[in-house]
Amino acid sequence: MTRLRCAILDDYYDTALTLADWARLGDRVDVTAFTHPFTSEQDAASALADFEIICAMRERTAFPRSLFAALPKLKLLITSGMRNAAVDMEAAKERGVVVCGTQYGRDPTAALTMALILELTRKVGRENARMHAGEPWQKLGGVEIEGKTLGVVGLGRLGSKIAELAKAFGMNVIAWSPNLTAERCKEVGVAQATKEELFATADIITIHVVLSPRSRGMVGRDDLARMKETAYLVNTSRGPLVDEAALLEVLQQKKIAGAGIDVFSVEPLPVDHPFRKLDNLVLTPHLGYVTEESFRSHYGQMVECIDAWFKGDPPRRIA
Repeated sequence: MTRLRCAILDDYYDTALTLADWARLGDRVDVTAFTHPFTSEQDAASALADFEIICAMRERTAFPRSLFAALPKLKLLITSGMRNAAVDMEAAKERGVVVCGTQYGRDPTAALTMALILELTRKVGRENARMHAGEPWQKLGGVEIEGKTLGVVGLGRLGSKIAELAKAFGMNVIAWSPNLTAERCKEVGVAQATKEELFATADIITIHVVLSPRSRGMVGRDDLARMKETAYLVNTSRGPLVDEAALLEVLQQKKIAGAGIDVFSVEPLPVDHPFRKLDNLVLTPHLGYVTEESFRSHYGQMVECIDAWFKGDPPRRIA
């Protein structure tokens, strides 16, 4: 039997080969892990030309129609998660590429969202950096979130979890999304607001909706202009949901107190991006799903999927 080649993409932490039993595929598959992002689509096409199987981590590497066309040997693409907006599913079907996904047991993005909220309001990370740098004692004052209003944009599984965590911190919670119902708000135990009310009254706004053509740019210039000068914006969902140019302006002009951003329209975030120069912006490199437990689950399911694919029954098929 001819051995196939499997590529694990964007293994930034160089841990993929240790977090799952790839040896289970040893007699059929040679596995190669790529630990750095590709510099371009052409770079990806060149590096992956001889691989029949590709394991992709979320949306770190895009798979447009043109890349599928450049990979004639590709037979199986597995993505972490059951959605991947960076993969052209129709192109995959047309080229006969099986696309499968992996499932989440838990979603660690909720904890990261609260971490960003706490960093913005209590500045733990910045004070820690000052302490290690030998700077003067106590410089950055904080604000309390108890009694403050959290505005949740999107009250699905993750938005609802954030709402529960916020209530445990003593926050009042309001929510809005285009299709949000009063029944759903009652079920979660939060107050329903219009989009205008939410952006005008919330002390902290957090975004938890799926990126789609409809939701792209959902938080625009007018929405940001409605925010209070003391308010914060948090985005751990997807970068293109927010008008980044407008967000840059309001932060540069100090029209809001700050923002905590984990996701960006271009990832990795360019080293010369103006976001990196703002002292009222907490930046994290898309860490929402980055935990050892999450990676063990995803990579383990990828091994399982490849094994089942050889037997003609790939699980969690998307395309």
